[in-house]
Amino acid sequence: MRKLLTILKTIAFTFIYIILLTITWCSYLYYTADMKEPVLTVSNELPLKDYGTYRQYGDNYLRRSKSGLWEMKIKGGDFERGVAAGKLTDSLLYFQEKVFVDQIKEMIPSESYLKFLRFFLIMFNRDLGNNVIEEYRNEIYGISLMCTDEYNFIGNPYERQLNYHAAHDMGHTMQDYMLVGCSSFAAWNGYSEDSTMVIGRNFDFYVGDKFAENKLVMFCEPDNGYKFVSVTWAGMIGVLSGMNEKGLTVTINAAKSSIPTSTATPISLLTREILQYASTIEEAYEIAKKRNTFVSESILVGSAKDRRAAIIEKSPDNIGIYEPTDSRVICTNHFQSAAFENDERNIENIKTSDSYYRYQRLEELLNREGKINHNNAASILRNRLGLNDAEVGLSNEMALNQSIAHHAVIFKPEELKIWVSTSPWQSGKFVVYDLNKVFNDSVDFAEELYVEELEIAADSAFLNIDYKNLIEYRDLAKTLKDCTKQQQTLSAGVINSFKASNPEYYHMHELLGDYYKAVNNLQSAKDCWQQALTKAIPKLAEKQRIEKKLAKLKI
Repeated sequence: MRKLLTILKTIAFTFIYIILLTITWCSYLYYTADMKEPVLTVSNELPLKDYGTYRQYGDNYLRRSKSGLWEMKIKGGDFERGVAAGKLTDSLLYFQEKVFVDQIKEMIPSESYLKFLRFFLIMFNRDLGNNVIEEYRNEIYGISLMCTDEYNFIGNPYERQLNYHAAHDMGHTMQDYMLVGCSSFAAWNGYSEDSTMVIGRNFDFYVGDKFAENKLVMFCEPDNGYKFVSVTWAGMIGVLSGMNEKGLTVTINAAKSSIPTSTATPISLLTREILQYASTIEEAYEIAKKRNTFVSESILVGSAKDRRAAIIEKSPDNIGIYEPTDSRVICTNHFQSAAFENDERNIENIKTSDSYYRYQRLEELLNREGKINHNNAASILRNRLGLNDAEVGLSNEMALNQSIAHHAVIFKPEELKIWVSTSPWQSGKFVVYDLNKVFNDSVDFAEELYVEELEIAADSAFLNIDYKNLIEYRDLAKTLKDCTKQQQTLSAGVINSFKASNPEYYHMHELLGDYYKAVNNLQSAKDCWQQALTKAIPKLAEKQRIEKKLAKLKI
């Protein structure tokens, strides 16, 4: 017995020692974390001029277009650009951060968990500063000077703004919360109407509809590198969709990633570097090879100089480039290059996700349209049906248009023109900017910047019918989830309205089944889940989730 007690004491002391050692080590990592915060001060404070329709800070401008888009032009050195952007967009910075943090609070309502989030972010991103080049740290720091202290429980303004640049990356590992199922394509030579390149993309990054209310078209003229335009939001200097003055374009599409264990360069800052410093696909590839990333990403690069497009495919431990054999390329959320031919995560992604389905749908629509121009490119990006025009329900991830896009863009690199979607999602009109005029200072920021005669009209067919149904569906879905959680009974009228709002969407039937299960109407729950399985389901995991619910149901 004594021997047993001795062994148990030894095990207990060893366990306590390991715990204390772990706490000590974590504390050391936490308190020694260094985000490389710059030590800079504004040496030449300029007056911020507000003219009502636009704002001016030195040679930098911000205006709200009648299209609903914000348009900003900044220039100069890194810190100078950041300060100017912060001064001009101070209210937008607050709005954007509030929306983002409110969404986090909705996902993580516990204050203790939120405090842990700060600890986790500091631990995980302790080396983030080392993976962001000095130029971009300085620019982000300049912006952060105008950020609120209200959210310092997450980190100080600089830490938060730096961390937000990894939000897209972290969204890879939080697919249920932040959808990043983007779709893009390029066509040139015989596949385009005038033989010049046409590139279209949907950026499906969803943090709630409010997050996309203040889309920002940023025209940047840095002291070093090329001038460029980027479709973004206040505070985000990384590039999600953009084109530079040499006609080089970049767009990003998430690929299958494992849960990252340490930070590296956020993908949006890598693409920012490409846009600012590359004029050809080869130059873009060389920049991509220099940087480590902590998630997998496809970067579709179009080049006016090369008169072609290619996809740079990058994971934390590999890189490849996919160059099509003809004059067309399609990009969704899986890799296509030889470098990832045997990659297990990529193979699994193709088999179990909606990525390949959307690839096929894009291929189908491109074949149907024939010669691509900016108008039918917009029609493709707006398409909400499945293969062979199958009805898959509103907001289904199998569709190209999932009604979640932060923005959609269309590029004509050889003409230096970019069309940007207006709200809602890609269904509002597309307005076009001529970079030749913007970068030659031949536009007046007191007036509208876009070329009105070349705009693409709003999708009236969608807005008149489907939009209203979708809004009703999302409102009622929230009501249904709340009642399911609280086991409260809904009226027959509400349930019938919910069914009628989105009858072909599998998730509508699944949610209704969840509700019936919560109020102990087991037969109706079974019927709804069985009905869900007859609909188009994007991912294998989602189908298996419904099947497990049915298997556990005891009637």
